[in-house]
Amino acid sequence: RHWPNVRPKDAATMIIIDRSGAGPRILMGKRHDGHTFMPGKFVFPGGRVEAADRRMVVAGALDAICEERLASRVSRPSIMRGRALALAAIRETFEETGLMFGARDMGAPDIALEGTWAAFAARGVFPDLESVTFVARAITPPRRPRRFDTRFFTVDASAVAHKVEGIISADSELVELKSVTFSQARELDLPSITQAVLDEVEERMARGFGRHLPVPHYIERNGVFLREWL
Repeated sequence: RHWPNVRPKDAATMIIIDRSGAGPRILMGKRHDGHTFMPGKFVFPGGRVEAADRRMVVAGALDAICEERLASRVSRPSIMRGRALALAAIRETFEETGLMFGARDMGAPDIALEGTWAAFAARGVFPDLESVTFVARAITPPRRPRRFDTRFFTVDASAVAHKVEGIISADSELVELKSVTFSQARELDLPSITQAVLDEVEERMARGFGRHLPVPHYIERNGVFLREWL
């Protein structure tokens, strides 16, 4: 089936890596079966950028290499756009899992905040962009009912500043969370792009996980699915 072509919306997702055990583990969430978009699939937490993500104060800045790559191949590149994408990944992760990634040693933000960011302020947590790394980008192919220009970030599980319980339930966006190894993740019901990014992250870890390593960019051109580099 084909739909009228629409411009993809900016989105961000977070890959949470736990290195505390014998081998790295990834946090995956199962989407509600009632969703029209990828029902029942296991995914990384994430979603669309919101206006408040452009105004939120932070504890640490994005790495310069990450900023440069986030600004690559966009119509209106800016540091603020990349910053908003990273903040969206942190915010969506909290909304879907209850995990707040950030720092608590600066006190509460001193600006008026609403919605999810107000919850960060109430707990004295500043989101910390220094702890996240930009690792992949994927654009939904043309003529799909929903299109996203998604940036994938990673963060270490040790960067959790606070956790709110009770977020996961039978009626929530993610109905189940699993901490799994890379091989166990591949046995789950994954979207194809999630599988591809998992492979990229595992390869990145094998090469030392340096921020200088190239970032894959998945895009379709003339009916051909391509992996380019940022």
